[in-house]
Amino acid sequence: MTELKYTVVEGWEQLPQGYTHRDVAGVAVDSRDRVYVLTRMQARVIVYQRDGRFVSVFGEGLFTERTHGITIGSDDSVYCVDDGDHTVRKFSPEGKLLMTIGSVGVASDTGYIESQAPTHERLASIKYGGLPFNRPTDVAVAPNGDLYVSDGYGNARIHRFSRDGDLIQSWGQPGTGPGQFNLPHGIWVAPDGRVLVADRENDRIQFFSPTGEYQDQWTDVQRPTDIYIDRGGLIYVSELAWRSGQVSFVHGKMPENRPSRVSIFDPKGKLLLRWGSADGCAPGNFWAPHTLCVDSFGDLYVGEVVYSFSGLGKAGLVSQDCHTLQKFARR
Repeated sequence: MTELKYTVVEGWEQLPQGYTHRDVAGVAVDSRDRVYVLTRMQARVIVYQRDGRFVSVFGEGLFTERTHGITIGSDDSVYCVDDGDHTVRKFSPEGKLLMTIGSVGVASDTGYIESQAPTHERLASIKYGGLPFNRPTDVAVAPNGDLYVSDGYGNARIHRFSRDGDLIQSWGQPGTGPGQFNLPHGIWVAPDGRVLVADRENDRIQFFSPTGEYQDQWTDVQRPTDIYIDRGGLIYVSELAWRSGQVSFVHGKMPENRPSRVSIFDPKGKLLLRWGSADGCAPGNFWAPHTLCVDSFGDLYVGEVVYSFSGLGKAGLVSQDCHTLQKFARR
């Protein structure tokens, strides 16, 4: 296999005047390598050409400020997850709303208690897996058109829907055992139908059959947020930092800071490349990587939630000019 090497393309995004995004919650590419960016702090979808030129925008006034994930299907339909109003929305490539899954503003019953408590304490309030949705996080499109939704901050389940939005099945309960979750945060469906779930606060990726049977797990990850499989089968994972004193459901209280990073694995789980350092705002590094995708040229796009992550941006502890979207050109 060719050695993986990347160069940061600084200044890639040509953000229109008057537009901002303190957070990029989701990023995806379509069949023409156009880049769709799901933002917060002016929540919308911004579309760019591969070279960073602005194309269009949609979704303004529709989303809450808790946009969370974006995925593009094989027909270039655009699926956006909003954990603030408990929905998954399907759009045409031009931004026409085609379908909404979930009851806008209505959370399912899981026992979850919304609070300002640390993440592990809020997740511990989830007593049982519930119906769709309670703060869903991401959506994946299977080769047969089925939709899989990770659900999420207020639930501990994966939901499988038909392409028309009809619920087929759900699985998962809160916990650390096989098939259990503590914040299923990202999801992807492999070409063979296997479902990969970024089980964030359990520091692992879990593998399931298309019908939800547990198959395997990878544990050489930390707080995985998103998963992407490219055309060659490489598996890309974005991973959040652990800070000293934070509590992991699996590893207990963190004794030290462990910086955010991106990792790339081969299909069998061999680590091919990993990078990220404590200087998270430096070009090429990461403060709070939340989403990633790869275009047909092998170039990598990484979006970050610098402002939202653990309240550090709101507290002024991160520079206002820290990057929230980076492109890495594969060499």
